[in-house]
Amino acid sequence: MIGSGPPSVRLLLDQGIPADAALLFRQSGCDCQHVSELGMQKAEDEEILAFAQDHGCVVVTLDADFHALVAVRGLSSPSVVRLRREGCRAEAVFEILGPVLRRNQADLENGALISVKEHRVTCHRLPVGKEQ
Repeated sequence: MIGSGPPSVRLLLDQGIPADAALLFRQSGCDCQHVSELGMQKAEDEEILAFAQDHGCVVVTLDADFHALVAVRGLSSPSVVRLRREGCRAEAVFEILGPVLRRNQADLENGALISVKEHRVTCHRLPVGKEQ
């Protein structure tokens, strides 16, 4: 059963995601930070992935590079959620991702790449290309 409470995964929102979305996730009880709150707004993707891996965060991004970096390197973490809907305000990001994060919580905790499109969500367990 999918809960209605906050997702229990720790989130790290990338620069393209509105910073106010972090506040909305925190208000719902979710542990969430935006890269700008950490002084990482100009950080390279590799630095953000390393931070997420070191701190047990799920990266939420608009950037396809994160999925590619994790897949090509054969990493089993961190999990990455790519929102493929640009121009979303903070409220829309929160409304779209909340149910996706709760529904895919176990996969995110164990390592996954999730892509959230307008009418479809795909999930690939990590490491990509390895038998599970």
